[in-house]
Amino acid sequence: MKIQANDPCWCGSGEKYKKCHKEFDLSLINYQKEGFSIIPHKFLKNSTDIEGIRKSGLITRAILDEVKSIIKPGISTEDINTFVHNYTLDNGAIPAPLHYKKFPKSCCTSVNECICHGIPSPKHILKDGDIINVDITSILNGYHSDSSRMYAVGEISESRQKLVDVAKECLMVGLNQVKPFTRLNNIGDAIEEYAKSFNYSVVRDLCGHGIGKQFHEEPEVVHYSQKTKKGLLLIPGMVFTIEPMINEGTYKCKYLNDGWTVLTSDGKMSAQWEHTILVTENGYEILA
Repeated sequence: MKIQANDPCWCGSGEKYKKCHKEFDLSLINYQKEGFSIIPHKFLKNSTDIEGIRKSGLITRAILDEVKSIIKPGISTEDINTFVHNYTLDNGAIPAPLHYKKFPKSCCTSVNECICHGIPSPKHILKDGDIINVDITSILNGYHSDSSRMYAVGEISESRQKLVDVAKECLMVGLNQVKPFTRLNNIGDAIEEYAKSFNYSVVRDLCGHGIGKQFHEEPEVVHYSQKTKKGLLLIPGMVFTIEPMINEGTYKCKYLNDGWTVLTSDGKMSAQWEHTILVTENGYEILA
């Protein structure tokens, strides 16, 4: 049923629709006429949602800050998982990956040629020269926040350091494309152009995602160039992850039988950084 002018606004503000989001919605109709796709209202976050994700993000970021202190040669990826699990619970949050679609651990630990979703194990011992991505998603009071970082294990080679650095720069290049009322696909266009300038490739099988009260929501955020002229419109109130996976060799992947672990198909190194971001009236805010 179509919302009426004097009805409460769909955003939950308590204001009448005509005084809140009516003009906003009328402007979106014009963007639709230009050929843009518009995300459903239910995926736009209000001030309560944003504050909830922001508070969750403080825990996620703190974990990523603190876990650096234990990453060194000789520890297992299970040691990292134990640290993450305990820190999350001690701060009143829940580790979202644990039991999510049967994932058995509280974080993902992806080492060297592992692109993402590596499962922590007491048998996987970190060695000097490894690079590792630790991916954290926390739930606090029902709100999710998702972020990941790369860490060097001991002394790493120049080539691995370059890959780690460029992968982080790819994330920032993508973030700088986040402006309200522009193409979502500007993000992937910019990331792939930057990665290719270093002869790296961008993984295509996996993408960023909307996030909030659910782990994965709309929209999907691809990190490579697409040929669509318009596509989805970035709108204030959208919250999603940008998490480019950058490979030394081919962008193609292979999947282990555990149903989760994703590796580079050629065995070359991969690196990834991730933020959860909010589209604001002027640009973006990093929430995690």
